Amino acid sequence: MTNTVVIDTSYGSTVGVVGHEPVAEHDSRTHVERLQVDIATAIKEAGLRSSDIERIVVGIGPAPFTGLRAGIVTAKALAFATGAELLGQDALSVQADMVAAYYRGEFSFPDSIEVAAAPVAEQGAAAETLAAPAPVSHATLAVNDARRKQLYFTLIADGDDVPSGQSHGNGHDNRKVLIDMDIDYPQRIAERVNAAIAQHDGRSGVHTVVDVVGHGAAKYAESWSALPQLGMVLDASVLDMGASGLAWYAEHAHANRGVTRAGSDGNADGGTVADSYTNHRAISPTDAIEPLYLRRPDVSVPSPLKHVLHHAGAERAE
Repeated sequence: MTNTVVIDTSYGSTVGVVGHEPVAEHDSRTHVERLQVDIATAIKEAGLRSSDIERIVVGIGPAPFTGLRAGIVTAKALAFATGAELLGQDALSVQADMVAAYYRGEFSFPDSIEVAAAPVAEQGAAAETLAAPAPVSHATLAVNDARRKQLYFTLIADGDDVPSGQSHGNGHDNRKVLIDMDIDYPQRIAERVNAAIAQHDGRSGVHTVVDVVGHGAAKYAESWSALPQLGMVLDASVLDMGASGLAWYAEHAHANRGVTRAGSDGNADGGTVADSYTNHRAISPTDAIEPLYLRRPDVSVPSPLKHVLHHAGAERAE
C-alpha cells in the first residue's frame, strides 16, 4: 500500500500511518486538541515527511458533531496541502466486514481484546426450538456510542447462500444490509434487530446468529439479552486492533472507493430487508467527504420568530 495516513475521530481519535502502530486518544475532552500533534507524531515515527503522504483515509462517522467535524476538516486540509488522495470511510460497515473476515480466518483479534460470547447452553437451547435444522449464518450489529444513552448502528448479514464457516467472498459482495445506518436507544435497537432477523430468516431459510461489535456493545449488554441467538459481544472497533486493524481499515476504504450509497427500502422504521449491500460509504476522491451525524438537530426555528431590535416578530414561512 502507498504511504497512507488514517485519521478517525468517530470515537476519541485514532491516527496512524499504515504499517505502523496508531496513536489513539480516548479522552473525549482532549482528543480534538491533540489531533494535529498526534498526526505529526505518527508521520514522524513512520519516518515520513508530510510531502511523502500519498493517501489519506478519514472516518466520516456516524459520530457526534464536534469531534467528527474536526477530523474531517483536518483531513481535508492535509490533503489540500499535500495533494494526497482523500477517501472517506464510515465507522460501521467496516466492523461488519471485519467480523466476516474473522469467521473466514482472515482476521484475528489481538490478545488484549476481550471477546464476550453468549453461553453455549443458551445458544443450544435456542437452536433446539427450530422446527427443523437450518443452515447457520451470521449477522453483525455494528454499533458506535452516540452518547445520551443511544447508539449509532447498522445490521449487516451474510449472503443467503453463504452458510457459516464457508467463504463469504471478498469485501462486501456477499453481505446484505438488514437495517441501514441509524441512531436509537439500545432496547429499541434490539427490538428492530429481532424484527429484521425474523424477516430475513423467513425469506432465506437460514438461522442467523447476531454478533454485536463496536464501542458501546458491552456498555448496553443487558439489552442484547433480548436477541434469541446472540454470538460474540465485542466492545471495540477495527481501529482498536493496532497496526493490523489500521491496515484493514485503509485497505477496506481503498478497495471500495467509488461505491456510493443507494436508497434502501424503508429500513428507517426497522425490520425491512434491503435488497443488497448498498450503504457502504467509502467515497471516491472526486466526491465530497461529508460527515454522518444521523442525529436530528436539537434546535428549531422559533415561531413566531424572535423580535430583533424594535421590529415586531415575523411569522415563520412554511
